[in-house]
Amino acid sequence: MTIRVNLDVMMARRRMGVNDLAEAIGITPANVSILKNGRAKAVRFTTLDEICRVLDCQPGDILEWEQD
Repeated sequence: MTIRVNLDVMMARRRMGVNDLAEAIGITPANVSILKNGRAKAVRFTTLDEICRVLDCQPGDILEWEQD
């Protein structure tokens, strides 16, 4: 099972950079980059909630399940 993170796609659609998103949701740019590049092992629901609020999207727009 693989969870793919499509945060980079949503950020590009909204024309938002790492620093802008980090400031808007209250986490560091380094942590946004970890999420964006799919290297995160977990994400807090509060962070996911803020991402969805700022990018005006649903969690399913950000996270996608893939079968191995």
